[in-house]
Amino acid sequence: MSRFSKNIAPYVNDELLKASQTQNSGDYSSAFTYLENAHVLGQESTYWHVKVHYLMMLWGIKQNNIKEVLGQVFRIIGAALFTAVKGVPIGNTGGSNVSPIKVMPIKPEHAAIISKAKDNA
Repeated sequence: MSRFSKNIAPYVNDELLKASQTQNSGDYSSAFTYLENAHVLGQESTYWHVKVHYLMMLWGIKQNNIKEVLGQVFRIIGAALFTAVKGVPIGNTGGSNVSPIKVMPIKPEHAAIISKAKDNA
């Protein structure tokens, strides 16, 4: 695992924990928002990028959302193949509701966390 992956891990895990907790309470919409946050934070790490897309796919399965499931299968493959060669659109939230190649703005708080994780890498 890269140093960036290790440095960003606590922040991604925090978002994943929130996603799990809100999903368990029945708030599926908020759960997906936390998964999107985890995606933005971890998408420059192959490990985290693939893991978050996998969890998004599981979210889609639980929601019986075939569009999300199929979109995430496609994104899991893309994340596994292209993350290491910087082939990811920075800021993209990762859901099937957005183009997998669309660059999106990053929230300032997420940008600061990513910058800190890179500085310490």
